[in-house]
Amino acid sequence: MTLFGWAEIALTLALVFAAAFPVGRYLASVLEGGRVFLSPVLAPVERITWRLCGIDPSRQMGWKAYAFALLVLNALHFLLLYVLLRLQFYLPFNPQGVPGMPPALAFNTAASFVTNTNWQAYAPESQISNGAQMFGLTVHMFLSAATGIAAAAAVMRAFAAGGLQSLGNFYVDVVRITLYVLLPISLVAAVLLVASGVPQTLAPFATVHTISGASQTIARGPVAFMEAIKELGTNGGGFFNANSAHPFEDPTALTNILETWLILIIGFALPISFGHIVRDPKQGRALFWAMAVLLVAGVAIAYAAEAGGNPLLTHLGVSPAMGNMEGKEVRFGVPLSALFNVAATGTSCGAVAAATDSFMPIGGLVPLFLMQLGEIAPGGVGSGFYTIVVFALLAVFVAGLMVGRTPEYLGKKVQAHEIKLAMLAVLVLTLFILGGASLSLVLPSGVAALANGGPHGLTEMLYAWTSATENNGSAMAGISAATPLLLYGQALAMLFGRFAFLIPVLAIAGALAAKPKLPPSPGTFPTHGLLFVGLLVGVIVILGGLQFMPADALGPLAEHYVLLAGKTY
Repeated sequence: MTLFGWAEIALTLALVFAAAFPVGRYLASVLEGGRVFLSPVLAPVERITWRLCGIDPSRQMGWKAYAFALLVLNALHFLLLYVLLRLQFYLPFNPQGVPGMPPALAFNTAASFVTNTNWQAYAPESQISNGAQMFGLTVHMFLSAATGIAAAAAVMRAFAAGGLQSLGNFYVDVVRITLYVLLPISLVAAVLLVASGVPQTLAPFATVHTISGASQTIARGPVAFMEAIKELGTNGGGFFNANSAHPFEDPTALTNILETWLILIIGFALPISFGHIVRDPKQGRALFWAMAVLLVAGVAIAYAAEAGGNPLLTHLGVSPAMGNMEGKEVRFGVPLSALFNVAATGTSCGAVAAATDSFMPIGGLVPLFLMQLGEIAPGGVGSGFYTIVVFALLAVFVAGLMVGRTPEYLGKKVQAHEIKLAMLAVLVLTLFILGGASLSLVLPSGVAALANGGPHGLTEMLYAWTSATENNGSAMAGISAATPLLLYGQALAMLFGRFAFLIPVLAIAGALAAKPKLPPSPGTFPTHGLLFVGLLVGVIVILGGLQFMPADALGPLAEHYVLLAGKTY
């Protein structure tokens, strides 16, 4: 590790943390329907959208109506994307004549992008057209991100007052989030990326002649705008198979910092928005710092593991000073590569600027464990916020058990009904992660998808199912997901990981919204100080450890000790 490396990491995180507060206030105004500086330009567009879509912006929805609208809209878009992928050969903007996707692959891809996972079991340069990239995948990057933030807004409103019968209007939330947040930031980021050398074109692939006289085909397309929403919406699906390690997606160290900022900014801004919506900024800051502690700890451990180099090479006389550079871009180095990959797995982004498969075992354990914790450092756009609220409810429940008192969170009593729903949501994820990985490791078709054996192979499979279920989308490079078991199985894991978690969360929000908001009493456990932040982080880590550390011990931890003994896989 070097002082310069820590300075790069500190600068990037400082830019994120500093911007989170004004962005959070802006988001709160948007979610509350207030007037913002973009209103003079976008308010007419908003009103036209209501008329064209037949939406009554004054109509309010209870949690069931909100959940129903969310599910129906996403189901329709899932079907539309599936059809588009199957028929892309016949549709415009296909200069390379890319054929339609096979049914299993189209099903997996549609499930992936509608759930904000963006798992790519295909090679983007050769298996999807420019038209499908723009009108299929990029559109779903906006929709899935807006859906997550809308669900987070519904949860925030549940704590704003007592006796509420509604959580807002899902369609209004999606339109306002897209118009006032996702589109403007994406446009600015896309311009910055184009200025940095990221292509944005509808021209066919370029054919060039190398110095030796050979012919080479260079893939290109509408990359910059897709790259911007890919990071901002914590989607992660790249235009190129190499993702953000490709120079056309992430050409310089400055674009790497910009893209890391985009990945993290909304996730850290939402707790600040929460504090403003409930009229208690300290509550939002407590969640913010819990997220920050987990992210910084993950980055520090990953950077230390990668900067230490490979002990096998050190034993052969290679200096560990450069760190473990296998699978990393020289233009980013170890610090920015570790930060980017940890940020992408501390959220639901899944974009990578280095090959996670080539990380040291402990370095690879960090992104795996952050996903297993629920991706709340700071999590996906929206999903990270409502997930940490679930853990906050569990934390105050534990605190209530300690003192023999009914737990409360922001004046709302947390009772058996809410805790049962919270545990149901958490256990659904565990079922698909551990159950899916276990099944794949005993079936021949699952084992055949692995390129490595031993504990590294176990880690690859566990990582794949964790990534799918937690809607992350990143993968260790040694696994081939193009088998029916993984294509259909992981598609179901993505759908259940998104919606079977989200619906209980909305049910919790509906139950809490209807309860009266009680004033603090002398026995109320404060949820805005360091004690609560420590309790919340502890509950998150312990719950993750109890569920997943036995499996992780057989994978990356076992590989670490085997590597120290001189064996690799």
